[in-house]
Amino acid sequence: MSICPKNKSSKARRDSRRANWKMSAPNLVKCSKCGALMMPHRVCKACGSYNKKEIVKVED
Repeated sequence: MSICPKNKSSKARRDSRRANWKMSAPNLVKCSKCGALMMPHRVCKACGSYNKKEIVKVED
């Protein structure tokens, strides 16, 4: 058996509950090697390094 609501929730109450469900801006940090903005704990797209070590070769 599922839970049965005691009273009907209005559309305004229902929609105000859903108003705070939105996307947030991605958190960006500076690359320790080249200084470009990148997402944390990921390989830098500009220089291909992670934790000051070259992981991927990037062609210019």
